[in-house]
Amino acid sequence: MNDSTNKVYGYRWLVLAAFVPIAAICQVFWITFAPITGTAAAFYKTSDLMIGLLSMSFMVVYVLLFFPAAWFIDTKGFKKAVGLGAIMTAFFGMTRGIFAANFTLVFISQIGLAAAQPFIIGAMTTIAARWFPIRERATATGIGTLALYLGPLIAMILTPVLVLHVGMERMLLIYGIVSIVAAVVFLVIAREHPPTPPESGAVQERTLMFDGLKTMIRRRAFIFLMAVFFIGLGLFNAVSTWIEDIIRPRGFTITQAGWLGGIMLIGGIVGAIVMPIISDKIARRQPFIVIALGGLIPGLIGMTFTRNYGILLASGFVFGFFLLSAGPIGFQYAAEITRPAPEGTSNTLALLMGQISGIAFILAMDAFKSKATGSMTVSMLAMTALVVVAFGLALALPESLKRPDDSRSG
Repeated sequence: MNDSTNKVYGYRWLVLAAFVPIAAICQVFWITFAPITGTAAAFYKTSDLMIGLLSMSFMVVYVLLFFPAAWFIDTKGFKKAVGLGAIMTAFFGMTRGIFAANFTLVFISQIGLAAAQPFIIGAMTTIAARWFPIRERATATGIGTLALYLGPLIAMILTPVLVLHVGMERMLLIYGIVSIVAAVVFLVIAREHPPTPPESGAVQERTLMFDGLKTMIRRRAFIFLMAVFFIGLGLFNAVSTWIEDIIRPRGFTITQAGWLGGIMLIGGIVGAIVMPIISDKIARRQPFIVIALGGLIPGLIGMTFTRNYGILLASGFVFGFFLLSAGPIGFQYAAEITRPAPEGTSNTLALLMGQISGIAFILAMDAFKSKATGSMTVSMLAMTALVVVAFGLALALPESLKRPDDSRSG
């Protein structure tokens, strides 16, 4: 097609920028109580396990709603899907804040927030496909994925500070108000399509979701990639949940555990920015998935064994940089190898793998914890072995950008 029918619009960055705040606040709601578990348990006069279930609810609900959310994204479009999720996030974010003193209503609100999540985070690759030429899609997906890392980072750092200065109830109310602002920004700015597609590949006919699913599960590369996501995202969810338990037996404090979690996420943010840009620049996906899985292993081993705080933080940064940089590239890779199946379906299935494995890994790590010392070394070594398996699967993946219709004319 000629330049009159294929055009890249600067507004694409505004659409993407409108998506980031609502995706980030969604993740803030997920992990709000993790850094203040003991304080929240005392405030609500309940157990640590019940507070932990507030976060676990996001994984459980995602598993239940991933299919209808993927269908909605692929049939109704990302603006309606994310818009619905944004409205739900604002509503339940405010009810959680208004009724912050009542644990039952907070729990119900948390379930509502969890139900909004798949409609929001499942749309990342669809936004990239609608608005961005293929040479920029990993970058666009990386920026969208960045919100999934910024949210937990903000919650881990800001939640304890707010609780200490304004209390539990006002902290939850502040987050609720922020969610309203984020929802309004998205609803006002987002557009489903640019006036003309960014390139000829963007206008090709897409298959329906059910046909797309049948096509996906017949492809060996997609099955291998889902196994990689199962291990990688599950590892991230489990390590994030048990970060303090992992290092406590070696004498590290809760404060040091918080900083380790923060450094891990900062490393992930840097990786999610840098690696997708390079991937787009050289038009390759598969090597970066391999590099990410191989590169995170030294960081994982360091967090498992070191007793030196400096090395611990460096290990956390390396672990986060490589593991989380694989996310946006993997999402885009999934969309590319499953064409013409809908991007929202592949995106949502990949995230589903991490929710299922996250639940399994979290429970398994607690079950295999040393009764005498509380050490999780055995579980961490088992996780390392699983990463080696994922590395082997990644080596067998084909390169997604070697396609006849791969246009880089933009």
